[in-house]
Amino acid sequence: MRADAQRNYSRIVSAASAAIARDGADASLEAIARSAGVGSATLHRHFPSRWSLLEAVFRDRIEGLCVRAEELRTAPDALEALSTWLREVAVYSTTTRGLAASILNAPAEESDSCSTTLISAGDPLRRRAVDEGSVRPDVAMADLMTLVNAISLAAQEAGAAEAERLVTLALEGVRPRGG
Repeated sequence: MRADAQRNYSRIVSAASAAIARDGADASLEAIARSAGVGSATLHRHFPSRWSLLEAVFRDRIEGLCVRAEELRTAPDALEALSTWLREVAVYSTTTRGLAASILNAPAEESDSCSTTLISAGDPLRRRAVDEGSVRPDVAMADLMTLVNAISLAAQEAGAAEAERLVTLALEGVRPRGG
């Protein structure tokens, strides 16, 4: 990418990050272009779809979650490692306006989507918990991500602590402890 094109790309992502933090994933693309100091055509040349712009905005956050999943792979308790990671995904998604909705609504043709990346990162944690007998073998990582993202959407106004509580409730079920 030429230096001026790279500058435009960076300015668009920066402006989009601010707009999405303020207005959510449906932030105006025209307003983002104006804020970045570029024309609408320049924005669309770099990001042909809203989804491609959202992915660029969320990329660092998603990479951080992938690193965290890798760190948890060697935790002594497989179920606790998976549960910890899912709660952290919920907190990220709850506090990053638009991330949960974007993950749930990712276009099917997006092979390198945030959702696909997170499923790939979390699946070794799920497999390890299945191997240890603490997670049913018929539970797919995609199911867990849908559950966590739905909770994140529901808890967006209430905040991260509520998202963590609801993920814990979903993972532990409604039965009394020890029962």
